[in-house]
This record gives sequence, C-alpha cells and structure tokens, in this order.
Amino acid sequence: MTQPHLNTESPAVAEPDFVSNQVSEARRFYLNMNPPAEKPLTVVCGGVERMREDYHVARQEFPYYAIEWVAEGQGDLHLDERRFLLEPGMMFAYGPRTPHRIAGGDTNRMRKYYVDFAGHDAEQQLEHSGLLAGRPLRITRMHEVIELFASMDREARSDGQLTHDICDLLLRLMFLKIRQRGVPYGTGVPRAYATYEKIRTHIEQNFRTLQTVQEVARACDITPIHLSRLFRRFAGMGAYQYLLKQKMELATELLIREGLLVKEVAKQLGFADAFQFSRAFKRVYGVSPKQMAESHRQDEI
Repeated sequence: MTQPHLNTESPAVAEPDFVSNQVSEARRFYLNMNPPAEKPLTVVCGGVERMREDYHVARQEFPYYAIEWVAEGQGDLHLDERRFLLEPGMMFAYGPRTPHRIAGGDTNRMRKYYVDFAGHDAEQQLEHSGLLAGRPLRITRMHEVIELFASMDREARSDGQLTHDICDLLLRLMFLKIRQRGVPYGTGVPRAYATYEKIRTHIEQNFRTLQTVQEVARACDITPIHLSRLFRRFAGMGAYQYLLKQKMELATELLIREGLLVKEVAKQLGFADAFQFSRAFKRVYGVSPKQMAESHRQDEI
C-alpha cells in the first residue's frame, strides 16, 4: 500500500471553485465534472490533501455527494451544526444540500482523502453505509481504505476506455468496505488495534529507511513477537511482508512513473545493492524490476 505522492494534478484541468487552496500538498484527479444524469453512480473527482494550519471550509451546498476520510492529524467537523472531532480513521460524508464546516488543527495538520460522486443511487449507497446518520464513522482497518483510494487514483490517471467504469466499481467497493469496517462515532477502539495502528503509521511514514522488523519493534517499544501477532491479526500478513509491500509499491512508481534505474531505486529504498533489491522485488511481484519497467514501456508504444 503506497501513500500517494502529492503535488501531482491531473493534466490540463482547471481547478473548480469548490477546491480549497488552503493546502500545503495535494494530489487530485478529475474524471467527469458534468456527470450524466442517467448513471446510477459515477465518480466525478477525488484525491488526497495535506491541510495548512489555516484550513477552513464552510459550505451551505455542494455540487455533488462527497466522502472524506482522515488519514493523519486532527481537525473539527460541523455537520448540520453538530460538532465532531476529526482524527485518523474518521470518515464522513455530505451531499448537495448538507451544510458543513471543516477546520484543520493548529499543529497536527490533517491529511485526508476524498472522492466526489453523483448519480441517483448515491444517497441510497450513503444511507446503507451508515454515512447519512449525521455523524462520522471510524474505519477500523485504515490500510484497506487507503488501498481503495490509491487504486482509484491509479485508474483515474489511465487513458483506457474502461477507466470510468472501473472507478465507478471501485466506489461501489468502497461503500461495501465502509459497511464492513465502519463503526459509529464515539465507539471505543480496542487497545490492541490502537497499538497496531500506531505501528502501521510508523512503518508507512518511515518505510524508506526501515529494513527489519526488529527496527520497527524498537522504535515502537514492542517485542518483535507481539508486533508479528498484531499484523497477523489485523493486517492478514506478517509485519515484514507489510514493510516490504510499502517499499515495493513505491519502487514500482519510481521505476514506471519517474523512470529511475534499478540501482537508483535500490539506493532510495535502503537496499545494499541492486541485486538485493531485485530479489526482493521479484519475491513480491514474480518478475524482476527490469522486466516490469520494460513491460510498461512496451504497453505505451
């Protein structure tokens, strides 16, 4: 699961008026700002943003339906004049007629994902997911939601004929995932899960330099055995596999999107040499980094 790089916009698209400029970083995509009325559910736009300290949005109406999800930091949310504390894992939604205000924290700046959408099915999907109850939900397995947002971002940037259909299906999958992993606002989080989230966040923020599970355990003041048990329980994989997955997904972006050499990627991700990196890459993807980069270049011809 790669944390998307920021400061990258969909090319040749003017920013709509509802997009805030009170952000320090942003990665956004735009699919269809004039969605067809006959479609039951369709993605309009989306992205991920890092708020500035002065971030403040106040709207009485909005052109589309929207889901926003906080990955880092803290802030305040007012939905129909009800106030909620925003923190990592909190997800909320609003529609064209929902007054809402969102403000960032003074020091612990928020990083949040969002997707805007339309369609005559939208309100029903929000209601079934629990997001029309006038309060946020807490998503208990944050990495699963990040993976969906990252997948939507990748697909939205492709030029294929099925791009819109795939993104619309990913949005439907997002609703199912919210129903599966969402718990009501104010519900307590088990201590074990809170510990897992703390460690997962540490890995995602430092995976470029981390090399072993022992390093992670020391930094988080936990034993390697307990660490492994937490990841088996909540992530469905070992802690090292999770760490390696972060490295390899970023490696794919560096190879394909930025065109870096194998040895350059190996150095950026802290591998001893290109051979060690290539072996780890093949263990994850089944092909060498050179083969993947060459395959991508052939697809673009």
